[in-house]
Amino acid sequence: MIKRLYRWFKSRRVNEDVDTTQQSTILDGFRKGAKFDDQIDTDTEITHWQAFKLIGRAYTLIGEVWRLFLAKFVLDFAPLWPLLYLGWLYKIITDHVILQHPLVVGEVNFPPHMTPILRMLEGRDPIEIMSVISMIFLIGLFLVGLRSRGTGAGLFQGRDEQSRAENAISGGGSDLGGVWGIVEFWVNVRLTQRMADNFRTKLFDRLTRAKMEMLDDHRTGDSVYRVLYDTASVPHAVYELTLAPFYHFAMIATTVYQIYYTYGKVAPWLMFVVSLTAPVVIIVTWPSIGLIRRVNQNKRAAGSDTTNTMEETLDNMVAVQSLGGMKREKSRFAKRNAAAYWRERIAAVVGIILSNSINFIIAPIGFIVAFMVSESVFRGDLSVGDYGALYGMYMSLRGTIRYIGGLWVRIQDNVAALRRVYFFLDYESDDDLHEGGVQLPEVRRQVRIEHVDFEYPDGRLALKDINLDFNLGQLVAIVGPTGSGKTSLAYLIPAFLQPTEGRVTIDGFDLKTVELDSLRSQISYVFQEHLLMAESIRDNLLMSNPDVTEEQIYEALRTAGCMEFIDELPDGIDTVVGKSGDTLSVGQQQRISIARGLIRDAKILILDEPTAALDPKTENELVQALRRVTKNRLVIVIAHRLSTIRLADTIVFLEEGSVRDIGDHETLMANPQSPYRAFVELQTTGRALP
Repeated sequence: MIKRLYRWFKSRRVNEDVDTTQQSTILDGFRKGAKFDDQIDTDTEITHWQAFKLIGRAYTLIGEVWRLFLAKFVLDFAPLWPLLYLGWLYKIITDHVILQHPLVVGEVNFPPHMTPILRMLEGRDPIEIMSVISMIFLIGLFLVGLRSRGTGAGLFQGRDEQSRAENAISGGGSDLGGVWGIVEFWVNVRLTQRMADNFRTKLFDRLTRAKMEMLDDHRTGDSVYRVLYDTASVPHAVYELTLAPFYHFAMIATTVYQIYYTYGKVAPWLMFVVSLTAPVVIIVTWPSIGLIRRVNQNKRAAGSDTTNTMEETLDNMVAVQSLGGMKREKSRFAKRNAAAYWRERIAAVVGIILSNSINFIIAPIGFIVAFMVSESVFRGDLSVGDYGALYGMYMSLRGTIRYIGGLWVRIQDNVAALRRVYFFLDYESDDDLHEGGVQLPEVRRQVRIEHVDFEYPDGRLALKDINLDFNLGQLVAIVGPTGSGKTSLAYLIPAFLQPTEGRVTIDGFDLKTVELDSLRSQISYVFQEHLLMAESIRDNLLMSNPDVTEEQIYEALRTAGCMEFIDELPDGIDTVVGKSGDTLSVGQQQRISIARGLIRDAKILILDEPTAALDPKTENELVQALRRVTKNRLVIVIAHRLSTIRLADTIVFLEEGSVRDIGDHETLMANPQSPYRAFVELQTTGRALP
């Protein structure tokens, strides 16, 4: 039978119309080596010890919410009180109300904590006993509600990680109802939200400080998935391995105390039988823990692929529509989405098989207990009420022991999420390279680049033996063919890239020894891409310097030539631009980006192709303005346009990652052998000089 089932699964083909994750059969969904979009986080298999360490690190988050955690810890132990009394109250109802046996304290078998209630009921007739117990139930109903129902508060969700995560960050509950349950529910939800928010913020902050090389290889959609969905698993993981075990061990201790004190002589076998539950659960589940981690990791990676596809398509919608790729992108998204659902089903199947296997194996234990308790009742060792109380305590004990036995299995989905989050929390950032660095004083003299090589992680050599000096008060133009290393050279100054060999210094301070914020606070970099937020022009400008004055804002806008089109906008500087500033022309976006760089009022201003989208008149005005702002500043311009280049004090000509020429325009053009002159001639006449 098992062999036939295996052969059927092995032969069952995955529908290639709805799956793109390189599986060929259903069994491939359980195997190692699945490929996804991620180019960085590719080694996803971890050991049990690594999983333990991840959980241990998650515990540190408790320190940030210790007051709420302590409140939840105290509130969590209230359900033990009903556990101490409910079973015995039902025994009283059965034996002394329904069967109408006389209630005499010295002659009935109850634990010590029931003595006050027994003395209150002693000597009463069945109606009076029932009335008193009913009052106890009413008071308990108001305070703690129906223990089996809790508060009844919950959130609807599917099995997919996205909807579950959004609910998880506002998740919480209580085993009690009533006033106590409402208070505990509120504390639990607040605790969950605070922990998830803190963890989300840590990961988001880390991603904003990622190295440029990582940003080039990592998909934005995957980052979104990790921040929004993977971090939501942390509160549950922390709760499952801190509060929940304490609570369940306390339940075991409470139940064992009641069983041994009351039934120790007539049912000594009960604890032995129940204790079999934990090892059975561990034996059944332990071999599959690695598989559970893997399928949950894969379902999250597949969900990230879906987010990646959506982000890439929407971010490049102009290209998609201009190339008529709407149907193709729709099909690609549908396949990725279906693949994520398939991965969800695989993970669900593993959980269902394990749960049913456990139930199938431990079910006979329940039948054995029921038989043995019934036999004791027939022999007269126990009363009918004892049967209900004892079997109820067995069910409570079995459920608790089963919970503890399967705890490590249930936590594996959370471990998969924690691994994905901590991967990027641990990923080396620029801040790590500069940790403990000295504060860079205000820049006063120069930037020096000494024997610098730079090689990309894939082995491409971008810069070779670069030696340059840039002084404050200069306008420097970095020139060269496409791919010559111009941007890589400029990236060295704000430490976006680290030299493979050599060093970069500012006023004698090696940038590797300088604290990063103190360095970048003195550098303003205007990228070739116009990186504007979908906010007002004013908010985009304030992003570079929140303390700037109104006068400084307008001065920068005039310098960058922005006022001529801002004055025509309906809300002027408070006009909200579209995504990436797309409601403005490319030239307008470029000028606002330059104004934002000027507002930073940094000692070093780097502009990558600042005039590429400007008309000749605006370009000339901007270059003249840049000449004016070079006083007490170093302005570095990466440019191709001759009209921008020729006004620079110093021109650095790069080719194949090396400095081939350096000087001002007139000096370099006067040299017939100058590589810069050949480049200019090629640009202006379409051919190089012989």
